[in-house]
Amino acid sequence: MQSWLRRKSIDQVTVHEAGRRLVPTLSWPHLIALGIGAIVGTGIYTLIGVGANLAGPAVLLSFAAAGIVCACAALAYAEMATMMPAAGSAYTYSYAALGETIAWIVGWSLILEYSLVVSTVAVGWSGYAVGFLHGLGVDVPTALAAGPHAGGIVNLPAVLITFVVAGLLMAGTKESATLNAFLVVIKIIALTVFVVIALPHFETSHMQPFMPYGLAKSMGADGVERGVMAAAAIIFFAFYGFDAISTAAEETKKPERDLAIGIVGSMVGCTLIYVLVALAAVGAMSYTVFGQSAEPLALILRELGQGGAAKVIGAAAVIALPTVLLAFLYGQSRIFFVMSRDGLLPRGLSTVNKRTGTPIATTAFTAILVAALAGVARLDEIAALANAGTLAAFTAVAACLLVLRRREPNRVRTFRTPLAWIVGPVAILGCLYLFWSLPTRTQLWFCAWNVLGVIAYLAYGRRNSLLGRRG
Repeated sequence: MQSWLRRKSIDQVTVHEAGRRLVPTLSWPHLIALGIGAIVGTGIYTLIGVGANLAGPAVLLSFAAAGIVCACAALAYAEMATMMPAAGSAYTYSYAALGETIAWIVGWSLILEYSLVVSTVAVGWSGYAVGFLHGLGVDVPTALAAGPHAGGIVNLPAVLITFVVAGLLMAGTKESATLNAFLVVIKIIALTVFVVIALPHFETSHMQPFMPYGLAKSMGADGVERGVMAAAAIIFFAFYGFDAISTAAEETKKPERDLAIGIVGSMVGCTLIYVLVALAAVGAMSYTVFGQSAEPLALILRELGQGGAAKVIGAAAVIALPTVLLAFLYGQSRIFFVMSRDGLLPRGLSTVNKRTGTPIATTAFTAILVAALAGVARLDEIAALANAGTLAAFTAVAACLLVLRRREPNRVRTFRTPLAWIVGPVAILGCLYLFWSLPTRTQLWFCAWNVLGVIAYLAYGRRNSLLGRRG
């Protein structure tokens, strides 16, 4: 039984062999931009419509519920990341606190999360890009602008943007992060424009009935599971980009200081942005108008007679949504990299290019995987499945926080989560409730994914684990 729970030493998680070390080039401004770039994206540009369709105007409560759970998880992440400044995020923390088997399940869940997030964002970007081009008089054929479920053959724009962003990441981490910071500024300006224009059109009648589908998840007559918490379980996707910051720990110059600033700072800033944008959207127009739109914010502005501003929003989404792609594709490649470095995946994926300091093989492999998904995927379904993987990771990190507080109470913590024995349980219970609120089919798919993961671990990971060989 002990071999199934073998753990990494916390003192050894930052010790790596030559040729498999990532280069520290990032500072806290890069991390905050990475976090905001990841968090403020498809969740507010696209999933505001999906959430409103599930909860009505009470989508505001859905954002609040998801935000509270994520805030607790973010505090747990901040303590773990500064204690173990190595790539790998929740996978690495679980390896040190909970054992290899749990770490594998968490890593496998992170693979699901990041792969599907990138695919989802690529599909969302494609919707805005096609809409923006249509406004300029350029029509992309449906066959090349949508997956088979929407009457097309392949979503070519989604595939192309994935490979463009992967190319940027291969060029260098600091260079990618600097470009990301510039694009984040554009994105925030665009959302500010939306709020300034939409908020004066706020009408209380658009908020009635406020909670048409109730609080808890329930099955509607159309076979769709709706409610405030059902929407929260989907738009939870909108908040969890701070996880990508923790994957950058090994590439941060001063991780003991900058990681906490990046994780907590980006979470606070993004929550404020979300509340303002969501309030302006549901107040300016009935959710029934924009609930089914692939580009809800631009649609609202067009309906308000602000066609020029709609083009600005559309252009900003086309330009700036790739910041989300960059952050999550970055995170996914680092998860693959660390699991490979530990021997749980083929070791060939964990080599670092001497010139750029980046794991080119891992990044290319990740790009091929997610581009294939983006070409044929449905936005709503993959967003929900990505959330399942994230909820598993967040639960594990909160558990790591509590376990290490008990097991190693005297270890130096440059950032200490306040009220840890309240924050940790709230994060765990909140994540479990949000998981229960996901569509039943999503839960079943997630279980099937992890059954496949356990088989992969038994067939390859357990036998090839470096920790197992040393043991």
